[in-house]
Amino acid sequence: MVLFYIIMMNLVKYLSFCGAASRREAERLIRSGHVTVAGAVEINPARRVDGSEPVALDGNTLTPPGQRHYVLLHKPRGYVCSNSDRHARLLAVDLIDIPGAKLVSAGRLDKDSEGAIIFSDDGGFINFLAHPRYEVLKRYQVATAKSLSAGDLQRIRDGIRDDGEFLQVKAVRELAPGKYEFILNEGKKREIRRLVAACGTTVTRLVRMEIGGVALGALPCGKFRELTPAEVALLYGETHDD
Repeated sequence: MVLFYIIMMNLVKYLSFCGAASRREAERLIRSGHVTVAGAVEINPARRVDGSEPVALDGNTLTPPGQRHYVLLHKPRGYVCSNSDRHARLLAVDLIDIPGAKLVSAGRLDKDSEGAIIFSDDGGFINFLAHPRYEVLKRYQVATAKSLSAGDLQRIRDGIRDDGEFLQVKAVRELAPGKYEFILNEGKKREIRRLVAACGTTVTRLVRMEIGGVALGALPCGKFRELTPAEVALLYGETHDD
């Protein structure tokens, strides 16, 4: 299924969505009078638009991408997220059956982990989701070989330095003995596994349950679905304005 999106967003985001400029440059162009909405100069970057009125930059009408794919995949364990790993037998992108679509993932989910990962052929959308500046939160359920103590959980909250990097979660809580919920906004390489290892045990299962408010829900392992327009708008930062 190909989705057509008309999303209510502010003018800065609309220019970025159309590929006309970065958000910072778009704000500068708007404030300096280069942008019109329905033929009238608009200098308010927060003006809301939905594509029903023509928006032009220096007299050239902007056209939002008419056809883009935004996909949520329930990645199984053992699959690699990179599209270019010549040594990987199992590529997550191969589980998505959309003929002709050139999809890339928003970030990574390591080979030994499973759960939610988003793919798209919209480069701006992918870059937005992957950039830690925008704090797109990700929620995980994690099982460990040995239970973490209250002291271990506090160490993880405070942050742990490992291999020259400072690792710190947004939140962590115990769901049951040996089972925990982690919330991250920036996923450094194998971050949760490294935090758990620093506390003297290992991760036995790691499932990403949610990305930016879009939950895995009942999506079966190995299956995918296209996101709804409302989910795309949510992920594109309607709740994370600059």
